[in-house]
Amino acid sequence: MALTIKVTAADGTLYHVAARQLNDATAWWRIAQLNGMTDPDLSTFTTPVTLVLPAIDTALDSGVPGVTA
Repeated sequence: MALTIKVTAADGTLYHVAARQLNDATAWWRIAQLNGMTDPDLSTFTTPVTLVLPAIDTALDSGVPGVTA
């Protein structure tokens, strides 16, 4: 079962969510991709929105695709 969370404008950006939930702010794009989003900014959310979170991938050196630490 996929992990889901509720976010609001107060959560700031997907960078913040990724840092808190995945321990890697650069993995924001994985959350965005999984939820059909292209913009990491959450300031336009006027009500809580449920997001599906990707599994933490320990095989990745960095959250940025094609980049290794």
